[in-house]
Amino acid sequence: MLTVDGKQLDVEVHLMGHLQPIDGSFRWYGRVTANPEVIALYQSGHTEVQVRIPGGLDRTGKLTELDPWGNARITGSGRPPFPYP
Repeated sequence: MLTVDGKQLDVEVHLMGHLQPIDGSFRWYGRVTANPEVIALYQSGHTEVQVRIPGGLDRTGKLTELDPWGNARITGSGRPPFPYP
């Protein structure tokens, strides 16, 4: 689920992440499956979103680009929205 300005959007998100060995930070990233509302948000400049997945935490991410099929790339840093040891 993505939340923008209090509005919740049910979307499909595929996420992964890794620990940066140089600075020790965790970077997570992935794709939001094509969704007309997400495309409209990105195109209007609303790129900061809250991400929540079942069993995870609310985390702030940023929509960074759209691919030719309408999927949105999302990135974030720090503790991810998915369970991580």
